[in-house]
Amino acid sequence: MSTTIKAVILDWAGTVLDHGSRAPMGAFVEAFARFGVAISIADARGPMGMAKRDHIRLVGTAPAVAAAWRARHGRDFDEAAIDAIFDVFEPLNVAAVEAHGALIPGVRAALDWCVARGIRIGSTTGYTRPIMERLAPIAAAQGFVPEVMVCAGDLAAGRPAPLQMWHAMAAMGVWPASGVVKIDDTPPGIREARAAGCWAVGVALTGNIAGLTVEELAALDAPARDALRRRATAELMAAGAHLVVDSAADLPAVVEHMEARLVAGERPGLIEAP
Repeated sequence: MSTTIKAVILDWAGTVLDHGSRAPMGAFVEAFARFGVAISIADARGPMGMAKRDHIRLVGTAPAVAAAWRARHGRDFDEAAIDAIFDVFEPLNVAAVEAHGALIPGVRAALDWCVARGIRIGSTTGYTRPIMERLAPIAAAQGFVPEVMVCAGDLAAGRPAPLQMWHAMAAMGVWPASGVVKIDDTPPGIREARAAGCWAVGVALTGNIAGLTVEELAALDAPARDALRRRATAELMAAGAHLVVDSAADLPAVVEHMEARLVAGERPGLIEAP
């Protein structure tokens, strides 16, 4: 069995760019508000990482939101409601990514390190292809151009199903799964990696769980930052992460860590998606 990492597959928002995963959160809150239902930031962030239609379903069927929807519209939150909100949400998110498309500090250098080592770079995302058609050129202008980009809606099922990961690996011609590292800021993305049989690495401080911009994170004192790191790490490890780091900027250390585990005879194993 190979003891080298052959590819890194990255999530987008909160992992490579959009520090704090701010673009989708605002779009979800606004989309529900346009239908007369207020949701909290915590409501919006809860299922982050899933395909956006699935995300809307989970937010809308949460007891408090479902009750608010029923009170406002006189009917249950159903598939028609999901379709209506999605039709509003998607263009809002398309517009939002332009303001939240900056690469996370240190990620470009980490990716360059991987490329210099011959490590392939791919990506999966919970964003739909129309959203990515706006976001991908913004990322490309900053030097992030993965070999493959698999979007929500491209395949029969999104996260935490492993189909996006398998599709990316097949498109790149990379195997075995033990030679692939997935980097993600959300539990559904971690479960996606585990269901695909890959190494799953969470990022604690740049993504959805922390939810902070670069400036907001920098303004925290050390105890507050440590508390945030512990909370995010606990959530990502509970989802099945093999390792949690602060940021995808830590990729060189991640690769070296995983290759050491491979040399020691360890393999990532496989956890079926729920």
